[in-house]
Amino acid sequence: MSIETLDFAEPFFTLQYLSDEVKYRVGDRTIVLNLSEEPIRIQDQTLGFLQSVIVANTDIREVGHAVLIERFASHSDENALFKEVRNTWPSAWDVRQEERLKGVSHYMSPKVRLGNIGLSMYHSGSVPLKVGLHKYHPFCDVPGFREVHTQIVGFGMMQQCLEKDVHSLYLEEPLAPGATHRPMYDAEGNYPWHQYETITPSIFMAVEIIPKEQSSAT
Repeated sequence: MSIETLDFAEPFFTLQYLSDEVKYRVGDRTIVLNLSEEPIRIQDQTLGFLQSVIVANTDIREVGHAVLIERFASHSDENALFKEVRNTWPSAWDVRQEERLKGVSHYMSPKVRLGNIGLSMYHSGSVPLKVGLHKYHPFCDVPGFREVHTQIVGFGMMQQCLEKDVHSLYLEEPLAPGATHRPMYDAEGNYPWHQYETITPSIFMAVEIIPKEQSSAT
């Protein structure tokens, strides 16, 4: 059993990483993301792998691995929050140097690694964001790489397209605070053309999963 405080999103949010906790009491509104294939119990409900909800004033039970995002709803002025984030986090282009990110109002926190899982947050500052459709992830070329996104502040959507053209859109999944979109990858880790798009200026968390047999090599 362990509870580890993660500081990569400080001073804006507090994150706790829970491992093998039989019972954990949640107070104020907190986003709970299940990172274990075993379900988490919340009263009479269960929370499955890579699913997230907002929890308040109750116990979560049978927690294999989970990330809790606290203080996500404590910012009364979101524009002031976003301004401070832009003054603190570098642009995603500066960090990743991907051509599709050049000139885009997209900022990222440091990344933390928890075994084979990587966590980082992004602030998307424009509407639309136009981060660019992609199906490959040059920052992690390990076969079987998997990724989902959890909405923290603001509203966004994940879009899936048949081609590298937004007009070929075939699936759009809206994201509100506390929501994680369904995995897009197939059994081999292949992705469709996809992108995150803003509905409002937003902050979301990227959850990267590297196959355990590959994680020691990355």
